[in-house]
Amino acid sequence: MPASVLIVEDEPAILELIGVNLEHAGYETLRAASAEEANRLLGEVLPDVVLLDWMLPGQSGLALARRLRGDARTREMPLIFLTARAGEPDKVAGLEAGADDYITKPFSTKELVARIRAVLRRRKPQHGEAPVEISGLRLDPVAHRVAGGGQALALGPTEFRLLHYLMTHPNRVYSRAQLLDEVWGDHVFIEERTVDVHIRRLRQALAPSGHDALIETVRGSGYALRAESAAVSRG
Repeated sequence: MPASVLIVEDEPAILELIGVNLEHAGYETLRAASAEEANRLLGEVLPDVVLLDWMLPGQSGLALARRLRGDARTREMPLIFLTARAGEPDKVAGLEAGADDYITKPFSTKELVARIRAVLRRRKPQHGEAPVEISGLRLDPVAHRVAGGGQALALGPTEFRLLHYLMTHPNRVYSRAQLLDEVWGDHVFIEERTVDVHIRRLRQALAPSGHDALIETVRGSGYALRAESAAVSRG
């Protein structure tokens, strides 16, 4: 069964171009010209990926991304920004709003398809993996749940994968490039700054239980999860 992509784009010519090219690449497409129309479609069906423009009539794409990440029904749905806003602050804002990737216009169809495939590969469920626990922080990859000292913690899908990797490789320092290789996989189009954004979001998600103290920034080297951190609450 082909993967489905919801394209949210208010320019009819661009919407048609993206839709036709993705259909030629083997995807099913849903199309929306506004956030409101996208919300109506999402109320009926959940696509495999949402491709989202930033500048939309009415509600912005950024606001829609935040809403989707705040709703349990759509929280795990892959989300890619496809926008003309190419500044670094915009990219950071998009990623912090919950996007899995950020593509700037103009773009090539080959790059777009490669990024969609990469996001779908990263979202495949992990089967047969045992839960891991460090300092009262427990991650269950099969149930896709994280708890700190018995308190449920809400993580986005990218943060979940990042935490899972760090918890299964504690006390080792990983550079941004290494984390892109191990967590993002096919990262040829992904900037290293992306790692910083998701580390920050991961810390925010772990803060309610105090487990953000586990994530250490090693200046000039990268990041590590320190299993022996004494600052962590054990609930």
